[in-house]
Amino acid sequence: MDNRMNVADRDGQDQVAVAGAPSPALDDAPAKLRFRDDAPFESPIAPLADFLAGGNFAAVRLEPGDDARALLPHFGRLKLIEVAFPRFRDGRGYSSAAVLRQAGYTGELRAAGDVLVDQLGFMRRVGFDSFAPNAPLNLKVVQATLDRYRYVYMKAADGRTPVWALRHG
Repeated sequence: MDNRMNVADRDGQDQVAVAGAPSPALDDAPAKLRFRDDAPFESPIAPLADFLAGGNFAAVRLEPGDDARALLPHFGRLKLIEVAFPRFRDGRGYSSAAVLRQAGYTGELRAAGDVLVDQLGFMRRVGFDSFAPNAPLNLKVVQATLDRYRYVYMKAADGRTPVWALRHG
């Protein structure tokens, strides 16, 4: 899995930050971190109820109490699913991400809200590939966090090979 991040700057242009490279300066607005090569999808994001009511939306927002399984029949028209994290300690968004990725969703999956730097590695493992944190994140700390653990012990949505498979084939 590629842990290079694209950081949208103020002008909307992407800059690629990699380990050891200088990080772009962050302003007071939340940074959007992306781990995708496609163009960011920036059209309106509908709440789940509006999306399911038949609106012509290509992006939907899941709140903690929403059932991600309601989106399974709609993967073909979705470009972005944003999962809300109103508080860092509310882990229901991890379950939503796992359900969506295990069901085959390949579009952008964004964690938005109270996203902390020490959660990013775990969020990447369950399938999040973009982030819209409430507070700016230091990109050097983000990269160090993502590079901290070279090996993983279980299979997950990020596709990394578990250490046991590396050892035993």
